[in-house]
Amino acid sequence: MSPYAVPALYAVAIWWFSTGVIILLDHLPRRTFPWSMAAGTAVLLAALYAIGTSAGDATETGAYTAFTGALLVWGWQEMSYYMGFVTGPRPEACRPGARGVEKFRAAVATSLWHEFAIVLGALAILALTWNTPQRMALWTYCVLWGMNLSARLNLFLGVRNLNAEFLPDHLAYLGCYLTKRPMNLLFPVSVSVATVIVVLLGQAALAEPITPHAMVGFTILTTLMGLATLEHWFLMLPLPAAALWNWSLPPKVAASAAAVPTKVKLAASAAAGPTQGPAEPARRDAA
Repeated sequence: MSPYAVPALYAVAIWWFSTGVIILLDHLPRRTFPWSMAAGTAVLLAALYAIGTSAGDATETGAYTAFTGALLVWGWQEMSYYMGFVTGPRPEACRPGARGVEKFRAAVATSLWHEFAIVLGALAILALTWNTPQRMALWTYCVLWGMNLSARLNLFLGVRNLNAEFLPDHLAYLGCYLTKRPMNLLFPVSVSVATVIVVLLGQAALAEPITPHAMVGFTILTTLMGLATLEHWFLMLPLPAAALWNWSLPPKVAASAAAVPTKVKLAASAAAGPTQGPAEPARRDAA
């Protein structure tokens, strides 16, 4: 087996599984959220500890540990938002008829504290890896953060596939921040820049000579960036990408996702109006 196969497959597996687990937990009854968040916070602390201890370990094991730790930190950020614990000053639907800057400001207000928490997470990882031989955790977190932000902006500006079935009931009002459109001006820029980064990371992984630690690290980052780019294409291409995580949705939701066009589901979500809970103009990207 190629030495690149194991780190690539590991990145794909943990990306797919961790995304599904978060979707699954977000669709459980809301009374379970405190328990899920308590367990998630314990995992967060363990992940930060693992990042700190692996920062001085410039080996293949250190790269795997740092990557996994960063992904778990990112998972906590997503859980805390979608379960309503860290959201924004105005977690509610936008004003009917809102457009342009007004709508964008309303979207930002739904998740401002969440954005601050993401920044704090990046600063924590930066501090733990400062002046250390490997910063795999930091680069992983930055890839997740950057591509997630890009996906959210594209969903706000307009894409073909909204995947609204992944939103739990208490986030139904998010429909007013999502736009169904065949194309937007940001999308070609997003996928072009992402593709260039994938190529550069891939070249670094294939460079000779290279240490085992660097080979694993660059292979994982190349795969993760490639998956995030693929998720961007899933927003536009007529592919049943949502089927990848149908196992994490409640049976009724999974069945309706296959039967009801996204446009109809979006209209229903927008009509539901504001409910108690968080808001953000997009779902999570590589993690």
